[in-house]
Order: sequence, then C-alpha cells, then structure tokens
Amino acid sequence: MMHSYADTIIPNYAFEPEGTVGNAMFRINRNDCIVNYRKSDFLVPHRKNYYFMAFVKAGSSRHWIDMKPYVTQPNTFYFTVPSQVNLKEESNPMNGAVLTFTDDFLATDQSGSLKQLPIIQNLHNGHELVLNPADVSYIDDVLEKLIVEYNTRSYMQHHMLLAQMNVLLIYLSRLYVQQFGTQQPSQERQVLKNYLSKIDKHYTKKHEVADYASLLNLSAGHLSEVVKEQSGKSAITHIHDRLVLEARRLLFHTDYSVKEIAFQLGFEDASYFNRFFKRLVQHTPVDYRTSIRKMYH
Repeated sequence: MMHSYADTIIPNYAFEPEGTVGNAMFRINRNDCIVNYRKSDFLVPHRKNYYFMAFVKAGSSRHWIDMKPYVTQPNTFYFTVPSQVNLKEESNPMNGAVLTFTDDFLATDQSGSLKQLPIIQNLHNGHELVLNPADVSYIDDVLEKLIVEYNTRSYMQHHMLLAQMNVLLIYLSRLYVQQFGTQQPSQERQVLKNYLSKIDKHYTKKHEVADYASLLNLSAGHLSEVVKEQSGKSAITHIHDRLVLEARRLLFHTDYSVKEIAFQLGFEDASYFNRFFKRLVQHTPVDYRTSIRKMYH
C-alpha cells in the first residue's frame, strides 16, 4: 500500500449536512453510480465525529479501519464509530446506500435505548455484517423508506426518521449479536459498558482504575471485580489496551515523534512510555512504526 503519512494530528472530520435537504444530525444517500472522489480524499488517515454506515449490494473498494485493511464485499453492511481512524485507499462503483448520523441524533431518542444497542455500543469492535438474501431485502426496504422520508421533508420528519432508524438499528443489532456473540443485559454488564465509555473519554488524562472508580461512584475494588468477571480482562488492562490502540494509530498514521505521542497520551516521561509500549507490544514504538509501515507500504 502506498501511504501518505500525515505530519499533523489526525484530522477529525465533522458531520456535514447535505445542502438544504438534510439536517444537522442525519444524512442518507442512495449510491447507484460512480462516486467522484477528489484525489486528496485518498490515503488520508482521519476520524469521523459521527457514525458511518454503508450498505453494499454490489461493488468492491478498499478501505482501512485503524490498522486493518478491508475490501468491501457485495451483500454486506459496514459500520464505524467516531473514535476509529479511517483511510480510503481505492474506490470503485458501488450499488447500495450510505447513512451517517451524530450522537445528538441518537440523543433525541428520549428512551435512551438507541445508545444501548449492540451495533452502537460495538463492544466487539466489529466493522461488517454479512447478510443473507432475506437480510438484504429487509434492510433495502427500510433504507428506501428512510431515503423517501429524508428527501420529502414532510411534517414531523425527524420523528419518522427516528422511528425508522429504531427499526433498522434493532435489526442490525440482532445480526450483530448473531455474528459476534450475545451480551448479558445485567447490571454488571452495564458497569462494564460505563467503564469502557469513561475510558474512551478520559484515557489521555486518567491512567489509573481508581480515577474511573471515582467517576462511576464505585470503589476501585468493586469496579475491578465486576470488570474482570464481565470481560475476562483486568480493569487496568482495558486502560492499557486503549492507550496502546491510540499509540498504534498515531505511530502508523502520523509522523509525530515518540516524545510527542507520549505527551498526547498523558505520559510525562517519554522513556516510561517507551517501556510501557514495549512491555505490551513486544516492540519499541520506533520498531513498531518501522515494521508496520514496511508491512503495508
């Protein structure tokens, strides 16, 4: 893969409404032709501050999510969440639909149930759902209803979009559980979800389990016990995993020095960060950057 390494921080692309048709929280388009991307759109690592979903009925393109390449396949549903690093390597004609929406859109669901759905929580860090013919037909039908509603701008449009998105996201969550495994809807499981959510928001500043226990109004001992029981990993391991994931992203996608990356991740001492990274990855940050770029260059 030919790579264009960013020499600045990985940009975080904001949600952009589509002219006067869309709204500030939701967008959907039917793709039945060649999409004319600009040359500058390719090989640029970036994040999106919104949810991205693509229903691919036909066509094949090559993309990256974090450090993993994906070649899109027909009759497959793809999805990413805001924190991930995306990169477009190759784009070919696609038949299907693309929809994007923000956290604010999900927050308009007063029940709060949308935010808790497996496809949105994505605890397994999945990116694709393989569809059978019945799934393709069902999803295609729901998306068509969404597209019609989105483009007509009828009375109470947002309520209709939200209702139809409930149907779509619940159906996708059913497929998610089938393909990635079940999740127990227990109080302990909710503690784990809340813990992982807090880590995702504060990992650059808070590196200790006690910090998160305080945010969740729990004792560090109880939090550690619940997290270990529910996830099979210690509470501190989840913090370390998140730090390592972000370090890998920055080493792969940017030309920041190790010292600069250490500072961004909340390490005051670059040498300590070096030892931390080597202990968990079995390579120094410099060695990791060299090997991963050589592998995919």
